[in-house]
This record gives sequence, C-alpha cells and structure tokens, in this order.
Amino acid sequence: MAGSVRSRRLPLGRTRRRRRRDREDVAAAMFLAPSVVGFLIFTAFPVLAAIALAFYDYDLLLGREFNGLENFRDLLHDDVFRAAFLNTVYFTLGSVPLSVALGLGDALLVNQALRGITIFRTIYLLPYVTVTVAVALVWRWIYLPDVGLFNTVLGWFGIDGPNWLTSRTWALPALIIMSVWKSFGYNMVIFLAGLQAIPQHLYDAAKVDGATAWRRFLHVTLPMLSPTTLFVVVISVIGSFQVFDQALVMTNGGPGTSTTTLVLYIYKAGFQSYKMGYASAIALVLFVIVALFTALQFSLQRRWVYQGEGEGR
Repeated sequence: MAGSVRSRRLPLGRTRRRRRRDREDVAAAMFLAPSVVGFLIFTAFPVLAAIALAFYDYDLLLGREFNGLENFRDLLHDDVFRAAFLNTVYFTLGSVPLSVALGLGDALLVNQALRGITIFRTIYLLPYVTVTVAVALVWRWIYLPDVGLFNTVLGWFGIDGPNWLTSRTWALPALIIMSVWKSFGYNMVIFLAGLQAIPQHLYDAAKVDGATAWRRFLHVTLPMLSPTTLFVVVISVIGSFQVFDQALVMTNGGPGTSTTTLVLYIYKAGFQSYKMGYASAIALVLFVIVALFTALQFSLQRRWVYQGEGEGR
C-alpha cells in the first residue's frame, strides 16, 4: 500500500520540478530577449549588411548593383585610401606606445596608500570620460597659432610655435598628443587593477634577495603585468584604428589628406559621396586589418605574457 502511494507521488514531484524549470526558462528568456533583440537589430544585422554591401555598387541616390570585387580593386588604386591607411598606421604607432607608457607610469604613481590618492586617480581619468567632441573643441583653441596655449608657452622660451592644425607636418602629431592625453587615464585604471592583483609576497621575497626597486620592477612587476599589458595594447590598437571624432572635429581630415583616417574616409565615402558600397568595402578591409593584428598578438603572447604556474603547458 505504502509503495503504491510513493509511486504515485514520484511522478507528481517530477512534474512540479519540471514546471518550475520551465518557469525559470521562460523568465530567463524574457530577461534576455531585449538584449538579444537589440544585438540582432543594431549590431549583427548591420554588420552582415555592411559585408554584403561591400560587393555592391550602392549609391544612396541611384540604387545598388552587384559588382563583385570591383570596390576592392578600386581601393588598390585609390590614393586617398592609401593616405588614410598610412595616416592611421602613423597615428597608431605614435599614440599607442605613449598612451600605454603614460598609463603604466601613472598607475605606478597612484598605486600608493596615501591620503587623497583617490582624487588624483579621478583627475587622471576625467579626460577619458569626457565627450571626445567637447575635448576636441577645447584642444582646437589650445592649438590656435596666435593665442593658443601651446604656442603661448613656447613663446615664453623664444620658440615660434607652428600652425598646428593647418600644417601637413604637425596636424597629425597634434591629433596624437590630444588623443594620448585623453586615453591614458583608461590605461592607468587597467594597469592599476593589475598592479593591485600582484601578490605582495613576491616583492617581499625580492627584497630579501637584495633586489633594488628597479630590479623589482623589471623582474616582478613587468612579468606579472604582462597579461594586463596585452589587454591594454590590443584595446589601444583597436581604438587607434577607429579614430574618428578628433580628426573630424579638429581638422576634417586636412590639410589635404594629411589627417584623413580610415574611419573618417569611410564616413566621407558613405555620407558625403553617398558611395555606401565603397564605404562598406573600406570598413571590411579595416575589420580584417584589426582582426589580423589581434590574432597576431594572441599568437605571440606565449613568448612574453606570463601564463602562471601550470598554465599554457
């Protein structure tokens, strides 16, 4: 009798558990649905559409026509695209090392248990969280040849400052200086998190062995920070290849094409010349360049990134 009652209750308990799991699945789906739908509509679909448009002669005014690889063949003979690519590489080579080095240096400075140190950390981070357009407008004034801050300070030392934003020689370095000033605060925060994750006993052991502060930095801090450095370098390079706001607001790509970057050229090709297919082809090339660099960095990480005991074997 007892066995028959138990056998009848078992399926009922399983049914209740199944219903509870079903309710949880429905609730999870409802919470995830807005994010998934937003991702599909505003990210996945535009990316797929841009890839498809790269193979079309798509003019916003005249319609579209499939042209295969014609857009990519045109890129090979496009002097503006070549200049934009070289400018972007120049910008990356100039800004990324400076931004990473300044971020690491400031992280070391603010990684101290001092009263009020949080204020300095906040001050260093403020440029990063400020809207780029607002920063660019302020720096346009700083770079003014007659009354700008830079040339005024240089004049105190008897140096005639250049016309920063109208000179083919100095316009791109001016953008690099402004971008480094704006971005190094973010790198500082990431490096600071990495520094605070380094076990203190490693420094204590190095001190016992007689290591100086410089040797502790070389043989403890840098190796332990290598995973953080990899992240910062990859993110910085991706960001530098996507530079747009500074060039648009401060120089609009000029003088000539001396500050035209790849993303700015995409914007001009798509929304000023209305060649959406050509702009999509440039965007696809940019994606491939960034993806190849990122893959290269991750493939080389075993040579210089600290893996930890028992990892990477």
